[in-house]
Amino acid sequence: MAAEHYEILDPRFARLFNGNAQVDKLFTGCRWAEGPAWFAAGRYVVWSDIPNNRMLRYDETDGSVSVFRQPSGNSNGNTVDRQGRLVTCEHSGRRVSRTEHDGSITTIADNWRGKRLNSPNDAVVKSDGSIWFTDPTYGIDTDYEGNKAESEIGACHVYRADPGTGEIEAVITDMVRPNGLAFSLDESKLYVVDTGRTHGAQNPAHMRVFDVDEAGKKVSGGKVFADCTAGLFDGFRLDDQGRIWTSAADGIHCYDPDGTLIGKIKVPEVVANCVFGGNKLNCLYIAGTTSLYMVRLMVNGAKTF
Repeated sequence: MAAEHYEILDPRFARLFNGNAQVDKLFTGCRWAEGPAWFAAGRYVVWSDIPNNRMLRYDETDGSVSVFRQPSGNSNGNTVDRQGRLVTCEHSGRRVSRTEHDGSITTIADNWRGKRLNSPNDAVVKSDGSIWFTDPTYGIDTDYEGNKAESEIGACHVYRADPGTGEIEAVITDMVRPNGLAFSLDESKLYVVDTGRTHGAQNPAHMRVFDVDEAGKKVSGGKVFADCTAGLFDGFRLDDQGRIWTSAADGIHCYDPDGTLIGKIKVPEVVANCVFGGNKLNCLYIAGTTSLYMVRLMVNGAKTF
């Protein structure tokens, strides 16, 4: 890959990539690729193709791609919990589900205070087993990514599903369209994207950072961590030094923990999400509109289990 495909905005970015490393297109043919999740034991990536109502699987061992699940409930964000199970946000299912080791599917959350969720978008599993997820309206706004419907809740929140009781609690209620989310390495902070700009030019296109309380169940604060300089942030991941690698309209933006945008990986499509994979977690898999890409970096993704 030519050096012009990397954009160095701060000297700290220069040591994070090899200028000769290719951004490889592994698969194309999606309508809106999203939610890649890495399964280390099987050496494969599962990701969503939302409008096509399917999940796809890329096998690192031989480069093959197959349908993992169809229909998929118009799945969006995916992650892997501490027991190696797939956790999925479903638009048309209007739920967060978990695929058990035997292949059965368990509903984690589908309502709040007796009202159906909008269309869960992205999820992260904390070390205590709690599942935190965002619930904007993209899956019910139109029939393109789910089933058009009115919001029963009338708002878009970030929720926490308790691992013991199953109770669903709204932990952030002041966002327009909460989207991607992730914890800092020590789980003392929660980063959440707000893509409210899709529903009005006056709305945010930024990432906020919240302080997590000592019990690990509530958050406070919520100052703006970064404003997106190209389109909208969406899904993102952290490396093992706490840097944030986030999707944007022109590729992947890399932020230092101090909030500085230090560089970009240019991708020829709008990027929706990414995940670190490979046996050393130094391969960044990128979901870019119609395609799945991968680039090998000189950094390693944060281990979450």
